[in-house]
Amino acid sequence: MKRVFFLVISIFILAFLGGCNKEIKPQDRFKQYVEHWNKQEFEKMYEFLSDDAKKSISKEDYVNRYKKVYKDLEISNLKITYKPDMEKEYKKEEKAALPYSASMDSAAGKIDFTHDANLVKEEKEDEENWFVAWDTTYIFPELGPEDKITYSAVPSQRGDIVDRTGDPLALNGTLYEIGVVPEQMEGQKEQTIKGLSEALDISEEQINKTLNASWVQPGYFVPLKKVSPDDKDTLDKVFALKGVLKQDVKGRIYPFGEAAAHLIGYVGPINADELKKQEGQGYSSNDLIGKRGLEQVLEERLKGTNGVKIGIKKKDGSEVVLAEKPVENGETIQLTIDITLQRDLYNEMEGSPGTAAAIDPVTGETLALVSSPSFDPNQASLGFSGEEWKALEENKNMPLMNRFKQTYAPGSVMKPITGAVGLLEGTLTLDETINVKGLKWQKSKSWGSYQVTRVKDPNAPVNFEKAMMYSDNIYFAKEALDLGKDKFSAGLKKFGFEEEMPYAFPLEPSQIGSLDSEIKLADSGYGQAEVEMNILHLAASYTPFINKGSLIKPVMMEEEEKSQVWKENIISEETAKTVESAMIKVVQDPSGTARSANMKDYPLAGKTGTAELKRSADEKGQENGLFVAYNPESPKLLMAMMIEGVEDKGGSKVVVEKVKKAFEKHKDRF
Repeated sequence: MKRVFFLVISIFILAFLGGCNKEIKPQDRFKQYVEHWNKQEFEKMYEFLSDDAKKSISKEDYVNRYKKVYKDLEISNLKITYKPDMEKEYKKEEKAALPYSASMDSAAGKIDFTHDANLVKEEKEDEENWFVAWDTTYIFPELGPEDKITYSAVPSQRGDIVDRTGDPLALNGTLYEIGVVPEQMEGQKEQTIKGLSEALDISEEQINKTLNASWVQPGYFVPLKKVSPDDKDTLDKVFALKGVLKQDVKGRIYPFGEAAAHLIGYVGPINADELKKQEGQGYSSNDLIGKRGLEQVLEERLKGTNGVKIGIKKKDGSEVVLAEKPVENGETIQLTIDITLQRDLYNEMEGSPGTAAAIDPVTGETLALVSSPSFDPNQASLGFSGEEWKALEENKNMPLMNRFKQTYAPGSVMKPITGAVGLLEGTLTLDETINVKGLKWQKSKSWGSYQVTRVKDPNAPVNFEKAMMYSDNIYFAKEALDLGKDKFSAGLKKFGFEEEMPYAFPLEPSQIGSLDSEIKLADSGYGQAEVEMNILHLAASYTPFINKGSLIKPVMMEEEEKSQVWKENIISEETAKTVESAMIKVVQDPSGTARSANMKDYPLAGKTGTAELKRSADEKGQENGLFVAYNPESPKLLMAMMIEGVEDKGGSKVVVEKVKKAFEKHKDRF
């Protein structure tokens, strides 16, 4: 029994000692290294390095180098693959070469390579183990200890924006970069700096700081500010100063300036927040980016993709290319906008705060989208000075506000829509009349002191046609009440209210409001209360009267399908004809509110509107004037315009005159 016991113990001890003496294989060690590498755990990787490798590079430098390379080259999807041959024994060897593969995405595309990892057996703390004989070839096999990784970018050319005829609205052109050569200012340095400060609106302190930069040499050209070649006044001033020169540089140019500024927008240097937001999209701190308008909305298509080449500059001057992505220039994007009409509408508004839209009511093409007043996008792209920006921000007419994006109370231009909904629901019939005496009306005493007010007392019963001609608020207030909250709201939603318009330029959706009282419902019937519309939706909402009851989807891109139906058959063809017939009389009848727009050789149908903005019924509020019109015999052009603050300018009449002039200028073109 004792012999059996001692035999078992002996076998156990031998097995234990054998286990303790089992050598760690290089395959296992490198497998652990690869696991850390795939997780980019560079600190842990360093602990696997051999003594000689650690002598060649400190832990801090090792970690920082990997981090910098991977960040600068935008390395992602790193995958180190190692399939060890576990059968191979390295009992007597002091070295082992283990093949592995690396795959990664970079700013220039895919980088793949295979390499051998050399491991050496070393004794540390009285224990033998395997360690990676690391050198720079582990980063990239072609990278020697004295070689440099190179990263070169070829900027893409930003795409142009052009109108329907190909006229450029935003393009790449030539700007003047104004600067000085220090040695050429000799004897007049103070005068030149002072003159440049005044002409370029740059502080003398900033100019001196630029001139004192470490790279500046007496004979170097020192750039200070970019100026448009059209800015003759500034150029004359700076070129009269000693030592001032210019060099041509590429820049963004907006040929139609203020007339299309809110629509097209402008580009400017990318800021830190934008750079962070666009991380991984190929932007650098030196890039330009769209700041407003279509330059911002279409940024991804306009920018293109920079070309990138990643390589290794060898000690002998030769170069090895690791990955290369060719440059892709931005798209040239054609709009349906007619810049001649756009400019004329803007000029017609004469700087008055307001907005206008023009569309082809059959195809849905946007022909003009105007916000007034505006700003110079060329100067915005070059950079406004502090004073210029302050003046724009403090301007009471708010030239920086994009008004065609906003919603406004439509006033009486809402009445054709209310009438159409009433005709659709049967609450309004053509032979039905109201007979209200005087200019004010209320449904009941429960309204307190509030009354609906109209401009004209016809002294006779009023039907739908006359209510449109006279723009009778009382008639349409009663009609909204007859419809009731639910039917009225449902009818407006068929016209696209409370819905984001499917459109290339983001616009605020038109709103119905709460309709939580009879007064609000009544006022909504004639475009007051909480009803609001953006100018393009207002224009589009008249298209059912032209297209047999279907609402046409507005489009802005030439590439988009034309004559798309946004809302099909929202009213009957008969209702469409009835409303159009009433709008013809608004213009052509001597009693119509838009009779001043009547032209013998170019008939119009339309509706005027005045929206009053006030906090209470007792006060006199600002009035916005509106007019929507089109040629019912040849509906190729529909225009809608709103001008703010017309209360002392003749109300909507001032808008009617401006729209009429625009039709007169373009009646042979549309």
